[in-house]
Amino acid sequence: MKTLNVVAAIIEDDGKILATQRGYGEFKDKWEFPGGKIKEGESESEALIREIREELDCDIIPGKELITVNCDYPDFHLVMHCIWAHLKEGEHIKLLEHEGARWLTKDTLYSVDWLPADIEVAKAIFTDYFQS
Repeated sequence: MKTLNVVAAIIEDDGKILATQRGYGEFKDKWEFPGGKIKEGESESEALIREIREELDCDIIPGKELITVNCDYPDFHLVMHCIWAHLKEGEHIKLLEHEGARWLTKDTLYSVDWLPADIEVAKAIFTDYFQS
């Protein structure tokens, strides 16, 4: 089984966390934290900055890693490095690849249909961010 190494941005703004809805592929309409594959020679932070520019047309400031999730899907094993981030001053998201986006609170974090790996991330956010 092939392994995919990816990064995901946990973008926080004013007590809310950004979730995006996939607009394509096998997991269309499921919700995830934005990000993507790490290219050879890229650091996790470099990959995260590039992926967010490609997907959301904005610049972020990456922070510390929240969690690394290992998840088996039918055709691959996913290793997802989830990193806290903030939008740079004056930046706004623009959906280039996703069909939807929501800013979730403690009360709405579980209101979307998360992808399997992202469920683990939501649990970590709830514990690390909303319960502290």
